[in-house]
Amino acid sequence: MSEKTTIAPESTAVRVALWRAMHVQLDALPHVIEDEVGLRLVAPADGWRERPDMDPKGTILFRSSIVARARFIEDLVIDGAEHGVSQYVILGAGLDTFALRRSDIASRLEIFEVDSPGPSTWKQRRLKELGIGVPDWLKLVPVDFEAGESWWDQLTAAGFASEQPAIVASTGVSMYLTRDAVAATLRQVARLAPGSKFAMTFMLPLELIDTEEQPVQEMTLMYARRSGTPFITFFSPAEIAALAIECGFKKTEHVSSGDLHRQYLAGRTDGLFLRESSAEQMLLAST
Repeated sequence: MSEKTTIAPESTAVRVALWRAMHVQLDALPHVIEDEVGLRLVAPADGWRERPDMDPKGTILFRSSIVARARFIEDLVIDGAEHGVSQYVILGAGLDTFALRRSDIASRLEIFEVDSPGPSTWKQRRLKELGIGVPDWLKLVPVDFEAGESWWDQLTAAGFASEQPAIVASTGVSMYLTRDAVAATLRQVARLAPGSKFAMTFMLPLELIDTEEQPVQEMTLMYARRSGTPFITFFSPAEIAALAIECGFKKTEHVSSGDLHRQYLAGRTDGLFLRESSAEQMLLAST
């Protein structure tokens, strides 16, 4: 097995997994989501909670966004399952653990995790090492984007039924893609069977972000550039909605950070919060 095929997940995916675990370990009950499986997969060195990027106060906004968006999508998938949708596709799956944590729902679905070959192989290996294994309802779909492979071709080869509705999610990905690449993804998902839904996060341009959060976002953009993974694409809510309709979706809904706060974070005692115009927003589009 070559080094390329066993490369670990991106540092951004690792941070997300650790922030989700921090939510369980540090934040007040009730937890928005319960997820320490990602922590087990990563198996960070002792003292990981003392890392600068794990500072509880300094990362509270990021942690708030991560757990709220995850809960929104999980609720969407659960609602879809209750109404007969049996397929769930995660684009850029990273260290997503829904298929492992929520077997009560996941076992009723076919879940397709689309990711680059290296992280996909790494995840499969770690699941075996931990004695968890890959459950029957989970299909890991490696796609070599650098070699020009089509995620759609690989998805259908893995058994995805395009004639049946599906829930498709893409979180923390769009800002790394060109607008053309985002549009290509929207066009492909818009061709899914009627009743399908696509939940996608997107980043607001700096000038549309709440003024109190702009300095935080400026630092985030700087760190992303320095790490070699710059944010290159931003949308206003109106722009992403118009693009989704242009690409073939019948209906769109802007789920703001304020909406997520009101639904999942309002009244909490641990300081988790999102403003109406926090940096990350969500598009929910229907076929």
